This record gives sequence, C-alpha cells and structure tokens, in this order.
Amino acid sequence: MKCVPFAVTLALAAGLASQAAHAQTLKTVKDRGILSCGVSPGLPGFATPDDKGNWTGIDVDVCRGIAAAIFDDPSKVKFVPLSAKDRFTALQSGEIDVLSRNTTWTLSRDTQLGEFTGVTYYDGQGFLVKKSLKVNSALELNSASVCVQTGTTTEQNLADYFKGNNMKYEVIAFAGADETVKAYESGRCDVFTSDVSQLYAERLKLANPADHVVLPEVISKEPLGPMVRHGDDQWFGIVKWVLFAMVNAEELGVTQKNADEMAKSDKPDLKRAFGTDGNLGEQLGLTKDWFGRIVKAVGNYGEAYERNVGIGSKLQIARGLNRLWNKGGIQYAPPMR
Repeated sequence: MKCVPFAVTLALAAGLASQAAHAQTLKTVKDRGILSCGVSPGLPGFATPDDKGNWTGIDVDVCRGIAAAIFDDPSKVKFVPLSAKDRFTALQSGEIDVLSRNTTWTLSRDTQLGEFTGVTYYDGQGFLVKKSLKVNSALELNSASVCVQTGTTTEQNLADYFKGNNMKYEVIAFAGADETVKAYESGRCDVFTSDVSQLYAERLKLANPADHVVLPEVISKEPLGPMVRHGDDQWFGIVKWVLFAMVNAEELGVTQKNADEMAKSDKPDLKRAFGTDGNLGEQLGLTKDWFGRIVKAVGNYGEAYERNVGIGSKLQIARGLNRLWNKGGIQYAPPMR
C-alpha cells in the first residue's frame, strides 16, 4: 500500500473545503437577501450609474434577471464597480456572486479564474482615431502611438496585429479606462484601442464625439459574458440559464409586455418555459415561474440589447453578430426542454 504524503492530503482537504464553501452560492444569496454583482465602474450601454446611483446596461440587466429569477424582485442587486485589474480577485474571494463586466471569454480565464456561463455580447477589438488624422484603415497606423488599458486582452491582440502586418507602434498603457480615454483625447497617443463596443461607449464621453471615428477593422474575437467561481454547478447552471432564458424568450416572441398573455398559451414550448408543464425551474433550484419572472423584469435578449446598446440607444450599435441565429447572427441558446 502506497502512502499519500501528508502535504498532499492537506492540499486535497483544503481544495474540497473550498469547493464545498463555493457550492452554497444560491443559499448564501438567499440568506443574504441580495445578489452581489460585479460590474464596470461606468461603461455606457453595459453598466453605468446615474447621479442617483441607479444602474443601467446590458450587463446590469443580466444581474437583474438573476435577482428576478431568485427573489422575483430585480431590484435586489448590489452592484459592485470593479476595475479590469480587480474583477477576478473580487469573484474568487467571494466579494461578488457573479461577474457581469464586459469580460472576454478565453481558455486561460475559463480554466484559472472562473467559469464563463455564456455570451452576452459578441465583440471584437478595434481602433478609435481622430477624423483629423484622415486615417481610413487600421493598416495605415504604422508607427502610431496607441493608448491601451492594462489588465485586458487588448495588449496581446494589439501586438499580434501589428506584428502580423509588419507595422511598428508605441504602446502607452494606463491602469484605468478613464485615464486611457483622457490620454487619447489630450493627444498623448494617436489611437485608442479596445473592444469595439467600448470604443462606441467611450466616444460618448469625449468633448466632441463626432470628431472621432471607429475604424472598420475588427482584429480579434471578444465574446463577452458573465463569470462565476469554479466548484458550484448549481449556481453555474442558474446564471447560465438566466441568460439563455432571455435569448430563448426573444426566439419564442415573449416580451415584457406580452409575457402574462403568452403564459396562457397552449404551445408546448411556451408551457415548458412558463412552468405550466414540467418543472424546469425546479431542476435549477428555482421556482416554476422563473422564466416569466426574468422576462417581465428585464425583457428578452433583443429588448435588453436594443435598449442599452442598439440602434435606438445612445451607442447606436447595429445588432450584427448578436442577432439571433435564425436572423443572420450567431446568438443562440440551447432549447428549454
């Protein structure tokens, strides 16, 4: 019989204890009476507070949807603004229950920092420049100085793009998004690079937004979505299926306004969704009416998109890849059955 070293035994025990602690997230949230959600400190369209502290944005709506599913009250959310540098530590330490902060899903993050539960927004990295530079393509940026934010996927993508196109550049890096944008606006760099959605959002903060243009090139894949800690399959399932419920609701034609009426439908897929047939909600650890709670609180995915970042919003971003799979996009949720 081979003996297991004492140190290994201790490490295994510590790991199991940590998993056990993290496996109680739903109970912890219910006992606390409020969901703790990590968001951006202020990114229009995704998460931003007004002067009264009321948060709006598509990332905010995901958290409100989770609260609606659990408490039947979308207001039971504490929004915790986090920098790019601090967001993962806050999740791992248990300061927040879910991170919904325009965060790119990558292999290393998914294995080392937490688990992604889906894609809220399909994005890609781009470039913002002053129109006065008369630049029409990122391929014209040879020898440019580029402002970037540290702690993001931006720097590696930037290096890969310029190296791949045999171009030189100078990086000017800053810890926070606001610092980066201010440096760009003041002329410390020629270009500001980030996810395209963030470029549209940050452009709104500039003194003269119309003087700046987002170039057509998209140089990376940036699927943005919520994250939870490793080790709690139930919580992972809840956060994942709240987002999927919003996407499926759009596909099923269920909206905030018609949710009560659609709940009376005899169609099998709607009966399963609304819990009048089967127990899908209870399988998640929620109530049978979880789906209806979410849609009545924040709307379906399309409603959340258009309200926060779509053509009808201040950002005016075309739906593009974020259209449903049957409408020319790639946004897709597994069936609710």
